Amino acid sequence: MAGSTARGRPARTCARARRARWHLAAEMLSDGRTIASRRRFPAELALLVRCEDAIESLIERLCFGAPDPTLGQLVWEHVSSGGKRLRARLALRAVEALGGTVADGIAWGACCELLHNASLIHDDVEDGDRYRRGRLALWARHGTAQAINAGDLAIALSYLAIGAVPVSDGLRWRLTESVSRAARRVVDGQAAELRLLAAAPLTWEAYATCVEGKTTALFALPIEGAALIAGRSADDAARLASGFRPLGLLFQIQDDLVDLYGDNGRDRPGSDLAQLGKATALVVEHLRLHPEDRAWLLAILTAPRADTAPETIDAAIARFAEQGALAAVWQRIDDLLGGLDRAGVLAGEPGLGALIDGFVVEALRPVAHTRPRIG
Repeated sequence: MAGSTARGRPARTCARARRARWHLAAEMLSDGRTIASRRRFPAELALLVRCEDAIESLIERLCFGAPDPTLGQLVWEHVSSGGKRLRARLALRAVEALGGTVADGIAWGACCELLHNASLIHDDVEDGDRYRRGRLALWARHGTAQAINAGDLAIALSYLAIGAVPVSDGLRWRLTESVSRAARRVVDGQAAELRLLAAAPLTWEAYATCVEGKTTALFALPIEGAALIAGRSADDAARLASGFRPLGLLFQIQDDLVDLYGDNGRDRPGSDLAQLGKATALVVEHLRLHPEDRAWLLAILTAPRADTAPETIDAAIARFAEQGALAAVWQRIDDLLGGLDRAGVLAGEPGLGALIDGFVVEALRPVAHTRPRIG
């Protein structure tokens, strides 16, 4: 029956229950509690850990693979500074979930992670963010020009990593095409973000379009390549990857919330507000609810970072929480979760469904404490 699950429960009820489980799991983890997950045998866990370690080793070898490794040292300095390796882990686990050999995803995971880190290096330069992962950003340590060079090298290394994927040359070419398309979406999204603040009115749709390129492309890419490596057709791989695109928007919203209300790994809360022209989810929702505040908020967003006092940022953070923007962003999160796999593209792929569940909980955990309480 249309609109119902196989067991007869209305689809809307199932989606609501699933959403509640995600929120509960995230709150438990944020409080330090543990939750039950799919049982993994010790050998299975050990294999995944070895594969994740192998990704790090491959990235390091690629960074130092030139006769003069000076620039590669900068790339490795950035990559090894931290990060959650979400895209690398997605690649490995998606290969596993689709019935492939986990180790076959090592080089692909390295490729996706290098491309992501290239975007971060360039992003810090464009945004003027001096801190990344709790330490000075690459450009702040080595200068803008060398940071740009390091980001360019990381892109090149991502393509070199494809050469180590244990598939046919024809399939490597398909993977190269996928990376090229994703890289273009990232650049287009970054360019759109720089224009976003000038939009009048500044809409959620415009914000989501920027994220679709800048962030979402690099959540779909690991899945598309993993599906190809696992033997799926190009059409099937693209279809399965589309089911993971909402994760990109979810993690970008999380990043926007963490910047104001969590540990953002930078020099102070509200780094996004202090940098020139950054329109975050909270900015978009506050202006939707309070368009009369546009002049006040634009004055903050367009002021030089050095001229933006911490007290000004603190006032904006408080206003977002007290005047509805924070609650509105959480409603967007709930709507996004409710729409996950609405088209059923992951039907018949329980492994990928479980993979999404795990990453949703991981996205919600750092911001679960910011969810407004009702009543």
